[in-house]
Amino acid sequence: MQQRVAFIGLGNMGGPMAANLLAADFAVTVFDLAQEACAMLAEQGATVATSALDAAQSVDFLISMLPAGKHVAGLYLGDDGLLATLDTNTTVLDCSTIDAETAREVGEAAAARGIGFLDAPVSGGVAAAQAGTLAFMCGGDAGVFHKAQAVLDVMGRASFHAGPAGAGQVAKACNNMLLAVHMLGTCEALAMGERHGLDPARLSEIMLASSGRNWSLEVYNPWPDVMEGSPASKGYQPGFMVDLMAKDLGLAMDVAQTAGIDNRMGQLAQTLYSEHQSAGNGSRDFSSVLERYRSDS
Repeated sequence: MQQRVAFIGLGNMGGPMAANLLAADFAVTVFDLAQEACAMLAEQGATVATSALDAAQSVDFLISMLPAGKHVAGLYLGDDGLLATLDTNTTVLDCSTIDAETAREVGEAAAARGIGFLDAPVSGGVAAAQAGTLAFMCGGDAGVFHKAQAVLDVMGRASFHAGPAGAGQVAKACNNMLLAVHMLGTCEALAMGERHGLDPARLSEIMLASSGRNWSLEVYNPWPDVMEGSPASKGYQPGFMVDLMAKDLGLAMDVAQTAGIDNRMGQLAQTLYSEHQSAGNGSRDFSSVLERYRSDS
């Protein structure tokens, strides 16, 4: 018997994730305010619901991918929220990247109603969403995490139980702060070498074989035409938008502040990405921050 999944939020990440579930023979019902996104999934076999409430009826899994904590709280909480209508046979996975406090609040409300809930933000970007190779960082009950493997394994290559509700969001904030820092460091190093006459492709090769090796060099090189298929080689088309990196760094600042951590590197990364965003680059890929260092930009 097909397992039934409701998917709410079909943006750059949610759409491909839902498509992978369809390809794996799940019965998927979708809802998004953008009718075009729903139509694309309908062509692949999804049922399109008229509302989030309609989509969530009698499903085994409910997955959401929304822009911010206020949207997640609005979807799930209160007398009109989905938690008030779901039965205990539905497992909820919120894959949005939001503040940990809201994730904890939704998780506690779900637990009070006997509903399994995970905050399960993702890492890997649009390409990984399309390929089904995302990494999931999950907060919630261990038993719920085990049950959710049925869908997580279809959408991703790895999933991790980070701890109780909210822990997935903390893990995501830590990861993306580090991503921002090593992307900026990679850009600075490549620009330094290029100013001294080194070929960025050869310098990348040297650093990849040396102690400076990192994900930004290996998977997402920010210098145009060094890595085929990277956003840098496609006019910095997303990818992972600067707007989203700026948002995630704001969440990381909240996590650091509540922990009493003086995250000086993260603070500098937030400043630099905020400046890049304010210069009109919000819709471009986050690796476009290289342009602040290039001599020909």
